[in-house]
Amino acid sequence: MGKIIVTVLLLSAYLFGSDAGAEASTDIVQRTVNFLIFAGILYYVLAEPVKNYFSGRSKGISDELEKVQERLLESKRLREAAEQKIEEAERFANELGELSKKENKILSDKILSHCEQELEIIEKQNGSLIELDKRKMVREVVADVMNEVMNGSNEALGKEAMTEILKKKVA
Repeated sequence: MGKIIVTVLLLSAYLFGSDAGAEASTDIVQRTVNFLIFAGILYYVLAEPVKNYFSGRSKGISDELEKVQERLLESKRLREAAEQKIEEAERFANELGELSKKENKILSDKILSHCEQELEIIEKQNGSLIELDKRKMVREVVADVMNEVMNGSNEALGKEAMTEILKKKVA
């Protein structure tokens, strides 16, 4: 239907245009009518597609703008989440550092007390060994003195003679 109307209007424009050359008068009315017919045809043919194109284009641009805004908001949320995770990691690192310092102090104190206990035990053992060695020496000295006294003479010795012999051996 639209093609028929367009064809009729174009044919009429051709007919009105050819009449103006034969006459020597002004043909402003015919030209104005031809222009209005041509403008009407253009409007009738092109108005709907142009409106659809521009409305679709506007809708597409607004959709893209919304998508970009959504991505921007999502990236802001992700950035905030990442910053929060960084803050939590820094707090965790600080707490871990403090905890490791405390554990280090506890372990060093524990090792130090263990070493002190070991030193005390070694000192006690050493003191016991010294006492044992002193007793052995005293026994050996007493045994040597007694052997000398028994082997040296058969005469009876008094307390003073025994003390003199012991003093010589000990010194």
